[in-house]
Amino acid sequence: MYPEYLVAPMREELTKVGFQELKTPQEVDDVLKSEGTVFVVVNSVCGCAAANARPAAKMAVQGEKHPDKLVTVFAGMEKDAVDKARSYMLPYPPSSPSMALFKDGKLVHMIERHQIEGRPAQMIADNLSSAFEVYC
Repeated sequence: MYPEYLVAPMREELTKVGFQELKTPQEVDDVLKSEGTVFVVVNSVCGCAAANARPAAKMAVQGEKHPDKLVTVFAGMEKDAVDKARSYMLPYPPSSPSMALFKDGKLVHMIERHQIEGRPAQMIADNLSSAFEVYC
């Protein structure tokens, strides 16, 4: 677990643009079992990857086509909620940061940490925007 003062700005980077934080397994279940499209960001303190993931997520959701719901869980903080979210992302291994798009409760697009590291935020956002065009 990280000190809250350390992660607060990283949480806010997503919540201030409309992402809802999910802090319990029940909240994760309620959202991911719902109809429509849900974009989940597994947020992280990881410097290089998360520093590009959060801006990419923010850019992607500004487009004309975007998911119905924007949610986030924070790796290293709300362990049970993160574990529950990751259970929906199987067969992909745990990865943070990572991003997943669900449609009607089914995983339809996944971006793992290795697809984020070393890539500019715009490239990641373009990947997400393409998925949003198809599924949203």
